[in-house]
Amino acid sequence: MSQNPSPDLSTILRLQYKQGLAFLSKATELLYGGAAGGGKSYLMRVAAIAWCVLIPGLQVYIFRRTFPDLNKNHMEGPTAFPILLATWILFRWCKINYGLGQIRFYNGSVIHLCHCQYEHDVYNYQGAEIHVLLIDEITHWTETMYTYLRGRVRMVGLPIPQAYLGLFPRVVVSGNPGGIGHNWVKATFIDGVAPFEVRQMPEEEGGLKRAFIPAKLQDNPALLKADPTYRARLAGLGNPALVRAMLEGDWDIVAGGMFDDVWRRDIHVIEPFAIPPSWNVDRSFDWGSSKPFSIGWWAESDGTECYLATGKRWSFPRGTLFRIHEWYGWNGKPNQGLKLSDRTIAQGIIERQKEWAMHMRCTPGPADSSIFDEINGDSPAKQQAALGVYWTKADKTPGSRMRRWALMRDRMAASLKPRMEDAGLFIFNTCPQFVRTIPVLPRDEKKPDDIDTAAEDHVADEAGYRLLKEATGAMTINMGFSTNG
Repeated sequence: MSQNPSPDLSTILRLQYKQGLAFLSKATELLYGGAAGGGKSYLMRVAAIAWCVLIPGLQVYIFRRTFPDLNKNHMEGPTAFPILLATWILFRWCKINYGLGQIRFYNGSVIHLCHCQYEHDVYNYQGAEIHVLLIDEITHWTETMYTYLRGRVRMVGLPIPQAYLGLFPRVVVSGNPGGIGHNWVKATFIDGVAPFEVRQMPEEEGGLKRAFIPAKLQDNPALLKADPTYRARLAGLGNPALVRAMLEGDWDIVAGGMFDDVWRRDIHVIEPFAIPPSWNVDRSFDWGSSKPFSIGWWAESDGTECYLATGKRWSFPRGTLFRIHEWYGWNGKPNQGLKLSDRTIAQGIIERQKEWAMHMRCTPGPADSSIFDEINGDSPAKQQAALGVYWTKADKTPGSRMRRWALMRDRMAASLKPRMEDAGLFIFNTCPQFVRTIPVLPRDEKKPDDIDTAAEDHVADEAGYRLLKEATGAMTINMGFSTNG
């Protein structure tokens, strides 16, 4: 390969305003994007090439979840690597090795073209020293995959030009709302922080300088000029939630999610009110240890009037469910549990029911049937029963999972009608985990009537047990119910 040290970056480094902000950002852990058409993938390709030229010996790893997506997105099309680098390849400033998935530059820098279709594939990079980590469509990834690869980001012994000190090693990820990683990406990069704000993260969160730069279609005038009808095609997707996600990068919904067409926060989430004494109150439980557990407390209308928080008297159809309390067993990071013992969970239930003055009226409700599985004569259900907390066995027969989601959709849709005729579903605003996780649950790509099981679906499972109980009746386990249970 030629040793010519001066390829012309001006032929490559053509970025639009938001892309330029991302390229020049002082953040070393950056999320760029949100809406469709923001120029995310192009930014990654141009940044990878430029940084490789500016820093000899740089090792850049660019990822998509699957190889077909990697190849289609970055190696095919008018702005793909082969086209961007065509002149450079001609002058032997770089060379693409398609077999190894590498782009090698004259100065020793390399762009590695990578994919991780399965979670365990991240271990293929266990020994890698990644100077720049680029992940396209990060919401297709689980948090454990991301944090593992981020842990491979390091820079030992590579001299950095003075102008770039403190900016490397670095991570740049891109993505749209939706996918199995929606919740953790939103919690990591977006929630509670202003766009463009750079935060120094503590060691337990990677120790990098983190920021989010939103990008929308209007931030990519080159695309709008080349394809003036692209915006109209997005606007014509039909589903209003999908349009908002694709055009506005709205992270409070999921494009193509299980409930995006029936969920309305302004309708389904309500102020708490006093539950009439004739209404039934019970609870549901999805067990978890390393993953979160979820417990929901439910009030079921018997048709009698209640007084809403506004003071207005109202009668809901018989069977309408209200999620009035919840306890989510997580450590504050999406899909990570507290690893509490079953007795500790039971004690927490008792304490909460006393605090909420519910210990004399809350009846046992459905729980994940796995808690009744015995090993050496013991089970989580028995551990909790020893303290007076009892459960019924949730219906987990074949087909029950998809039936839960159908029932939840029906209930949400019923609540949207100005004059409710069928039983609906409402959530007290004191139940943030339902509101955080349910509206953004993605469909399974292979089974669109089911939720992707890799998503944070614990609240959904627990709520689904309660809805399915209402539809089919749950098997009651006769264990001598106590008033604490």
